[in-house]
Amino acid sequence: MSRYEASEIEAKWQKAWEDAAIFQAETDHQKPKYYVLEMFPYPSGKLHMGHVRNYTMGDVIARYKLSTGHNVLHPMGFDAFGMPAENAAMASGGHPKDWTYSNIDTMVEQMKPLGLSLDWSRMFATCDPEYYGQQQSLFLDFLAKGLVYRKNAVVNWDPVDMTVLANEQVENGRGWRSGAVVERRELTQWFFKISDYSEDLLDALDGLENWPAKVRLMQENWIGKSRGLQFKFERTDGGAPVEVYTTRPDTLMGASFVGISPDHPIARQLEAESPEIASFVAECRKGGTTEEAIETAEKLGYDTGLRVKHPLDPNWELPVWIANFILMDYGTGAVFACPAHDQRDFEFASKYDLPIIPVLEPLDGAGELTEAYVPAKAEKVRYIKGFAGSEEQTGEEGVDAAVDKAEAEGWGEGVTKFRLRDWGLSRQRYWGCPIPVVHCDACGVVPEKKENLPIALPYDEDGTAIDFSVPGNPLDRHPSWRDCACPACGKPAQRETDTMDTFVDSSWYFARFTAPRAETPTDLEAASYWMNVDQYIGGVEHAILHLLYSRFFARAMHICGHLPESAKEPFDALFTQGMVTHAIYQSEGGNGRPVYHYPEEVDLRDGKAILKDTGQEVKIIPSAKMSKSKNNVVDPLHIISAFGADTARWFVLSDSPPERDVEWTASGAEAAFKHLARVYRLASEAATATGEGTGDEELRREMHKAIRDVTLGIESFGFNASIAKLYGFTNTLAKSKAGAATKKEAARVLAQLMSPMTPHLAEAMWEMLEGEGLVANAPWPQADEAMLVEASVTLPIQINGKRRAEITVAADLDKAEVEKLALAHEAVQRVLDGAAPKKVIVVPGRIVNVVA
Repeated sequence: MSRYEASEIEAKWQKAWEDAAIFQAETDHQKPKYYVLEMFPYPSGKLHMGHVRNYTMGDVIARYKLSTGHNVLHPMGFDAFGMPAENAAMASGGHPKDWTYSNIDTMVEQMKPLGLSLDWSRMFATCDPEYYGQQQSLFLDFLAKGLVYRKNAVVNWDPVDMTVLANEQVENGRGWRSGAVVERRELTQWFFKISDYSEDLLDALDGLENWPAKVRLMQENWIGKSRGLQFKFERTDGGAPVEVYTTRPDTLMGASFVGISPDHPIARQLEAESPEIASFVAECRKGGTTEEAIETAEKLGYDTGLRVKHPLDPNWELPVWIANFILMDYGTGAVFACPAHDQRDFEFASKYDLPIIPVLEPLDGAGELTEAYVPAKAEKVRYIKGFAGSEEQTGEEGVDAAVDKAEAEGWGEGVTKFRLRDWGLSRQRYWGCPIPVVHCDACGVVPEKKENLPIALPYDEDGTAIDFSVPGNPLDRHPSWRDCACPACGKPAQRETDTMDTFVDSSWYFARFTAPRAETPTDLEAASYWMNVDQYIGGVEHAILHLLYSRFFARAMHICGHLPESAKEPFDALFTQGMVTHAIYQSEGGNGRPVYHYPEEVDLRDGKAILKDTGQEVKIIPSAKMSKSKNNVVDPLHIISAFGADTARWFVLSDSPPERDVEWTASGAEAAFKHLARVYRLASEAATATGEGTGDEELRREMHKAIRDVTLGIESFGFNASIAKLYGFTNTLAKSKAGAATKKEAARVLAQLMSPMTPHLAEAMWEMLEGEGLVANAPWPQADEAMLVEASVTLPIQINGKRRAEITVAADLDKAEVEKLALAHEAVQRVLDGAAPKKVIVVPGRIVNVVA
């Protein structure tokens, strides 16, 4: 083949890899193992360039490790449960199962042309009964070990989708899918006891040295360890005291009021006695429970009429208010408010005309408080109403002194608490993993027997169709599935109709990949061989919950005997890649609303965007994350059809460091294709070259430098740096005067170095250049250290700070000899004009400085 025909080349070598089954992973104790994993996708039905970038990065690592003699596991699956499929079913009258599996088939068809080194034999979707049946088995094991429990809890409730939402699914106080205003509702929910592992999860972050520092910090803040004071306010009416927890006991002398949650036991008691309070707390419960919702919502309060005594002054009474910004599930559900030093308290006190009493001020004095003064705890301040420690100290010192004083006097106790709450996993929807318990009037909540797993979701096998025509959980309306016999006593009972949060599905899939067909959640021998994941790759948007939940699950699975102790931290190294962006093309619709156009609908001419069909000029909005809502997405199949998969792979790797965003442009893709065509042509020329040359040693030196630099780039995730070196080496090869044998050797090495990035082109070059077998199986080339030592080096000569000349000398020449040669140079002699230099500084291999 004389020309670079990507479509022919790529189809040929994908078949060759499949026929040779070189990416199917098997246990082999004779080789070091390497497990590389990208965060698996949701089957939306459409692959986008963000997927291409993510999976290509993992593929580069997988192929490189295969070439360096590792036994590589590189699997793929689909995170397939969730509301989008259920919403699609409601919109179209179809079924989530059909929608999901159809999308999976489509995405597999889109992925395979990319030539990814995936072990497709291990593929599964989390909606496969074989997978979620084992997840149900894990749930039962966790339940037996006390790692999961059931309780009443206040949750975020979406009144349109009629389901519980995680805090992260609430955006600006509204449900992320429906847009409905979220309400607080008390429901009986299932919880994982992740809070029991707060200290362990926090401490272990220090050992994750190959994780990005920003991700570790995000998890540290989410776990939120704090030391504070727990104490009680005695009520003046003799009722049950109000217990509070505070992280700033040093500001106690600025107390203005005591606030309790609308769900506090005292508030509930008052609610039952007073219609006004009942109406107020009902209004409070309409708001979401997220920090964002609480911070942005209007501050609402109700004076209960109750009064409490200040612990440091029994004659000082404070009012007790119900406040909508206090949550029952953190601390004790009650706080003392110091408005002078807490912005939320300041806004509340200002609204209800409550006292604002400063306790501390900056060392240089304070002006009038127009907002709360909230210094960092490490900042040194002056305590003007302190009660412990010295007048001038940091907040940290003030807190410690306040805790010590309270403990010494017996009215409070120093307590360490964590922000991390237990993980509520109950969801009121059909398309999720059923929770494997049964509710029996005689026996209570009964775990299902493992031999009855999986408890599969009903389809319509018994003639009872799933009803998605109305909101809510269809399982509640499916009696033939819901009604069952109690596993304990055999009497009529009902299944749990809540399904699991989809974060559960993705919290252990990495372990399942080690033995995806096992009849238990894992095969411990296989898990012990393959775990941990050596390199995990995915978006930073999953830095907190998915990764934190996976870390908890790994610990729980170890406790239950499904993972070795060494896998308690499942991901040895983590890389978070940037996004793929593209310009947005916008015109105005007839209704005044913007209309967005796909890139393939637009021609770019002289910096303008012109619609191909109408010739209309449209507005170009600067590059943003590819989004279906803005139609600024590029279909990978269009790129593969036009230029080939290797072009798409090369471009997404070459344009910027992988942790940063990359902007996709048509001109960039065209330039990448032209370069690959040039490489193919150079390989073809090298394969047919004859004769001797004069630049053999120089080309070999550049070849070994390329091996060194490309290897370093791949190992450090500097893929763009590796590609920059490959561009340079390609230019060197094109200009080289070396003989045919050396050019052929250099072209073969070029094929090997490009193989992780452009595997199809590399195979074609390898075959053309008579390489043995498949380049995917060829050992990675090794740089010869002797060839990396420069025989000579050119040094600039600087005179009084200005470059005047240069000399070429032997690389190992003695400094004194270099100095002699520099001083003998005509340009130096001319400046010195017979005088001796004041100083000569020789930096070996770098520069000669002469001070005249």
